[in-house]
Amino acid sequence: MPEILVTILTPCYNSGKTIDKTLECIEKQTYKNIEYIIVDGGSTDDTLAVIERHRDRLPKAFTLISEKDNGIYDAMNKGIKLARGQLIGIVNSDDSYEYDTVEQVVNHYCQNQYEVVYGMQRTYLEGREKAVVIYHHDFLPQQMITHPTCFVTRDTYEKFGVFDTQYRSAADYDLMLRYYKSGNVVFTPVYHVLSNFCLGGMSSSQTGVRENALVRFRYGYLSGKRYRFLILKSYLYEFLHKKRQAGKGAE
Repeated sequence: MPEILVTILTPCYNSGKTIDKTLECIEKQTYKNIEYIIVDGGSTDDTLAVIERHRDRLPKAFTLISEKDNGIYDAMNKGIKLARGQLIGIVNSDDSYEYDTVEQVVNHYCQNQYEVVYGMQRTYLEGREKAVVIYHHDFLPQQMITHPTCFVTRDTYEKFGVFDTQYRSAADYDLMLRYYKSGNVVFTPVYHVLSNFCLGGMSSSQTGVRENALVRFRYGYLSGKRYRFLILKSYLYEFLHKKRQAGKGAE
């Protein structure tokens, strides 16, 4: 049986300071039948120059797009549209895979037409390792699984849709709940570290908190009363945090 083709996508914008480690993790994958697609949002720093320095070491099936987009989820959707692989993974330009990530995913893939393979994630905060986590898909209505570890079959995207770009932070959660609620997508956990993820982006902000609550509310996993409470709590937290920061600045 021939090796399946796996597509990996990297959306990026002005990522010259961080993308080296992302490119290196692609180059050193132990599984070699990889298509690699970078969707750059029209970077104005040295991102493209860094990519060019790596080009000869990247998979032969390599595509680079550099044009203005409408945010990270729009970039991901562009990459998915171009992908030829049976499985599609997404690694952001400040994150990285373990060198055996794709091999682990392929070995655990159960060959279902509609399937999401996901695993354990090592998280970093300010350059220090904070935790190694995995959240089981049975609890998706309460907690998002580790999206940076997810590999999704191309057929799943084609049947059940891609990222909803109305969200700034929670389109990945919306996507996974959509797949979960369909009842037709198999989720396969891998108890092995697949992704190294840097905390502190949009998903960690109060915007992310509010959007996650909105997604749960829209899918019927959160009552209106509980939703309003969480939104109020989030705005209050944000207000108090800004007030504390302003106070520190005045000292």
